[in-house]
Amino acid sequence: MKETLEKVINKHEGKPGAIISVLEDIQETQGYLPKEILEQISEKMKVPLSQLFSMATFYSAFSLKPRGKHTLYVCLGTACHVRGGARIIKGVSKQLGIKPGDTTEDRNFTLETLRCIGCCSLAPVIKVDNDDVYGYNTVDKIHGIVDKYKEEG
Repeated sequence: MKETLEKVINKHEGKPGAIISVLEDIQETQGYLPKEILEQISEKMKVPLSQLFSMATFYSAFSLKPRGKHTLYVCLGTACHVRGGARIIKGVSKQLGIKPGDTTEDRNFTLETLRCIGCCSLAPVIKVDNDDVYGYNTVDKIHGIVDKYKEEG
């Protein structure tokens, strides 16, 4: 990882927004921002570790915990909540064996909640990997959705 980190830092060094770009590249390759790597970035780029942690926790694109290959977002906005969002989150949690904010041991899935996806007419809604949106969900239907992504690996 040291060689990769050196390449990433050299690639962005001296450019505006270099720190964010370095964090993005590390997040992409590692799936999260490990503390040890943040310490190395701090040392090599002469940036206080506290500043890196501030950036990593401010931007939702960054994570300090390992993330899964797939992220399941269960909407708990008003329409989704009224139409059974809480049942959906319980069902997904039970199926994956994790709580919202956690990642499965195999790092295949991370479960998150959000307050509105913007598809209220399809409530309750699940979004997978910022790409696929599934509406009119039931606990039975979500098992098929999760299984689809398990098969993809």
